[in-house]
Amino acid sequence: MSTQQSPETQHAPYPPHYSSLGGRPTLGLDVPITSVFLLLFIIGAAGHMTIFQINRRRGHKFIMSALTFGFCMARILASTLRIVWACYPNDVSIAIAAQIFVAAGVLILFLINLIFAQRMLRAAHPHFGWHKALSRCFLVLYVLIGAMLCMVITATVQSFYTLNPHTLHIDKILQQTAGVYLMVVAFLPIPMVIIGLVVPRKTRLEKFGTGRWRTKIAILLTSSTLLTLGAAFRAGTNFKDPRPINDPAWYQSKACFYLFDFTVEVLVSTSISWSG
Repeated sequence: MSTQQSPETQHAPYPPHYSSLGGRPTLGLDVPITSVFLLLFIIGAAGHMTIFQINRRRGHKFIMSALTFGFCMARILASTLRIVWACYPNDVSIAIAAQIFVAAGVLILFLINLIFAQRMLRAAHPHFGWHKALSRCFLVLYVLIGAMLCMVITATVQSFYTLNPHTLHIDKILQQTAGVYLMVVAFLPIPMVIIGLVVPRKTRLEKFGTGRWRTKIAILLTSSTLLTLGAAFRAGTNFKDPRPINDPAWYQSKACFYLFDFTVEVLVSTSISWSG
């Protein structure tokens, strides 16, 4: 006889009824894979903090290293929660926390790339890169990233605490809206860099940080492309029809989760260390 409770006998928070990217983690598969990524993020956190401290002693406060350290710490927590979730698969509260931290951590990388693109635009074209109007546009982008984070957290948590179809539909729309916006944010540095290269410079290039200008461009374009790929994949799959939790689609597989989330993020966080 099945031990699964009917919706009438369940109580909030409710277990998910539809598949999500990566699905429910398992001891045999997810724990070993997530442990590898956990180790990589620990190494990344140590490396970026070391770079930040070395640059700070030299009088160069490379804020991107500090932010990437924060990202790695967030991913350490997300990986740990995913391992705990695999050990306690029926604990809905752990599932909620794990999904929130997986969704929230990557926003730091979006923020880093926007800051990096803004600094490069100011270095190449200070006459409009430092313009107040452009600075305010970036401020709006940063504020909206925070707003999207709040939106994702609210929608995710609420979806576990209601069975109302209308409310769940609204939560889905909120998640889709946030996903599309974050995809656009991930892509923005690419046209910004292209504009900075195409528009003729009126002044000499302002040097910031260490390393060659071409290296910085290559790193920003590569990391933005990778982040856009991951964000576009997540945003696109979020518009697909829900699938039963026991019948996930191919794009909800664990391979897609680890490829478009953790693998992309490890590559991007590693590349940032080369730009300092």
